[in-house]
Amino acid sequence: MVAETTEGQDLESLPRKRLSGKRIVLFIVLPLLILAGGGAAIVFSGLLDGILGTEKPVEDAAAAQPPGCVATFHDLPEVLVNLASSAPRRQSYMKLKVSLELCRPEDIPRVVGMQSRVVDNLQVYLRELRIEDLRGSAGFQRLREELRYRIAVALQPVQVRDVLFTEVLVQ
Repeated sequence: MVAETTEGQDLESLPRKRLSGKRIVLFIVLPLLILAGGGAAIVFSGLLDGILGTEKPVEDAAAAQPPGCVATFHDLPEVLVNLASSAPRRQSYMKLKVSLELCRPEDIPRVVGMQSRVVDNLQVYLRELRIEDLRGSAGFQRLREELRYRIAVALQPVQVRDVLFTEVLVQ
């Protein structure tokens, strides 16, 4: 390009144009914010602990239990239900066997005495499920939480810590 002169002045002698506010934000402030956010995410997520070797030791499962709580397991009888279906000719069935994790071994006679109520609650809930509700690990986690809640309500004052799937078959 040929440098044009305007009334005896070269382009080199003209004052340079300053950076606009949009360019400052786009090229300076935004990358700094991204770097700062990424650094904060690494520090607060614990990734830095693994890199530096300052990980906290994993607690023993028995230490995580409330005081006076001894993990006790009780198997419920097998439940076989037909699931809700959007297609009337297509029937789906679910066979489920669960084990309850209780806090105290003394609660087992109460669970056995209330077992009919618990199985009834399970069947009523499971009959309303569709196959789509059980897809993926998130579906089974929702099922586990819902069963734990319903069983805990039926067995009050027995403390149900968890519901463990021992057998699940959806057909």
